[in-house]
Formats: sequence, structure tokens, C-alpha cells
Amino acid sequence: MNRVYVCNCFGVTEAQVKKHAEGGACTPRQIASACKAGTDCGSCVRRIQALLGRDAYPRRELAGQGMPVLSEAEELEEAA
Repeated sequence: MNRVYVCNCFGVTEAQVKKHAEGGACTPRQIASACKAGTDCGSCVRRIQALLGRDAYPRRELAGQGMPVLSEAEELEEAA
């Protein structure tokens, strides 16, 4: 079995990232919460973004339609 590693720091494979994405993770931050990928040196974050694909970012789609989109930090402040 040929494993393609996305995150060498934590030994996370491409297959694992895809599995988490199928399970609902749609941002690098959500992938990080699921398996730590991207939380150490950060060199794999762009690869994770590429694996998730452009359709994985509904906020960008909304912003492209001229709809207001809050950043995660603003949402957290509002919730507090």
C-alpha cells in the first residue's frame, strides 16, 4: 500500500485528510481539529487546502455573490 503523507509532523496521510473531509471537515482548521495536520510547522496547510478543493469553502462562494460573510473571529466574539 502506497501512503502519500500530507503532514509529516503527525504522519497524516492524504487518505486520512480525504476521509475527514468526507465526514464533514471543509476547512484546514477543521482538518487540524480532527487529526492535528497543519498544527505544527504548517507546511502542509496549502496541500490540505488543495485536497479540500475550492468547493469546500462556502464562505468564499457567498462572498463572491456579494453577501456579507463574517470571519470566524467575529463569529466567536458574537457568540461570547
